Parts: sequence; C-alpha cells; structure tokens
Amino acid sequence: MAQTLESLTRHHGTLASIRGIVHAMKTLSALNASPYEDAACSIEAYHQTIMAGFRAFAHRSGDIVLAPDRRAGQLVVVFGSDHGLCGNYNELLADAVMAWCKAPEADSCRVLCVGAQMNDALVDRGLPPEEVLLPPASADGIGRLAGDVVTRLDSHSSGRWLGGHRVSLAFTERGDAGALTPVTRQLLPLDPDLLRRERRWPSRSLPDYTMAPDELLAALVRNHIFASVFRASAEAMVTENAARLARMQQAEEAVDDRLDALKGELRSVRQTEITSELLDVIIGFEALKKRARR
Repeated sequence: MAQTLESLTRHHGTLASIRGIVHAMKTLSALNASPYEDAACSIEAYHQTIMAGFRAFAHRSGDIVLAPDRRAGQLVVVFGSDHGLCGNYNELLADAVMAWCKAPEADSCRVLCVGAQMNDALVDRGLPPEEVLLPPASADGIGRLAGDVVTRLDSHSSGRWLGGHRVSLAFTERGDAGALTPVTRQLLPLDPDLLRRERRWPSRSLPDYTMAPDELLAALVRNHIFASVFRASAEAMVTENAARLARMQQAEEAVDDRLDALKGELRSVRQTEITSELLDVIIGFEALKKRARR
C-alpha cells in the first residue's frame, strides 16, 4: 500500500510539473500573438496608402490593363510553421495548396515555401517547393521575410515585367471558435479594378506625379507585394499562436481533470492506509489486553 501511495504521489508531482509547462506555453502564446497582431494592423495602414497610390496613378494615366504572363506559370508562396505544438497547422494548409494547384486553371504551379515542416508536408503531397525560407522568429523578422520574398520574385521574373506574373499567397486565418482557416489569395496580376480610372476624384486636388510612369508603377507593384506578403506572414503568425493557445488550453484542461482524479485516488489510498494502521493498532491492543488478563 505504501508503494502504491508513493507511486501516486510521484505521478501527481509529474502531472503538476507538466501543468506548469503547459501554462507557461499558453502564456507565451498569448504574449507572442500581440506583437504580430500589431504588425498586421500597422502594415494594413501602409497598404491602404499603396492602394491610394494605385488609384491616383490610374486617375492621372487612364485605365491600364495588365495581361498575365503565361510563360512564368503560377507561383504559390506558402507560409507554414516550424515551432510545433499547434496541431495539424501545416497539414491543413498543405491540403489547401494541393487543391489549389490541382485546379484546372492552375497550370505549371510552382511553390515557394516558408518553414521546413511545411516543406515536409508539401513533399508528402507531391508538391516539392523550389525554395524553402526560414519563418520569422519575432515580429521584427517579418520585414526581413517580406523583403526576401520580393527579391526572389524579382529573380524568378528573369527581367520580365513583374506585374504580369501570376503569384498567390497561401496562409491561415483565424476562424470561428479558434478554428484554422486556410486561404489562398491571388497577389498578381493586379486586380483590374485597381487600375481603372475613377470618374470623379474625391478631392479638389487632382493627383499628379513627376516620376516616369513605368518606374512609378513598378515601385507601386513592389510595395504592394511587400505589404501583402508582410500582412500574410503576420496573420499566419497570429493564427499559429492562436492555434497553439487553443491546444495548450485543451491540454491544461485535460491535465487539470487528471489531477482532480488523481487527488481523489490519493485521498482514498491515504484513508485506506490510515484505516489499516488503526486496525493494526486496535488488534495489537486487544491482543495485549488478553495477555494481561491471563
């Protein structure tokens, strides 16, 4: 009985240590999500400025039609996770990318992957990425990743007009009740409505520019790519931490349930041991009393 009590006590201590680790991971997930969410909000304000630049350019230059470059094929940039403890994050996104690449309109699909674990998930589904990039370790690293993606898209363009390429971003967004929602959004070619001239400009000051039109449009496209990649990476990191927070919450509840059950077992075993010891004392006392009478 003493050995059973000792085993239960040791098990209780192990579970208490695990609960402390799970609680620490849950706290870290909640704290880590905040900087990424702030980064996503800040880049959204910058992106709106870029969108206003497109509208001003179209109003000044007239309607612009950008035909997609069929020679370049379709490039999908996939934002995965390398930190773990967030469930089937990479597998869900890899399934969505596979469905996107097998669609009839997605010919010659190529993949640029962020994260080694995402690379493994894509390889298992027959979609080996051309390149694998490191995910950002903090909110400060999102700008580095976005600039790296823009540079690699430039190198993939081989000197051709970047705005005509077909590029999509695959990442995860937060769904209802903390669910993961894989999304795939077209980044290039640009939405035709973005370069359509508005009939009336919403201000008395008409837009104008002094740069060469080609250079200005190329700069707007690159900044649009940078802001979109930055936003997708930040949203992916927020979703990853939210998924990890949900998993840690479930683990904490499971450990608490097991601890409650174990405490009940410990109380029962202690009570049984105390009862057994009391019975031994009573039996010994009765035996001594009988011997004294003799």
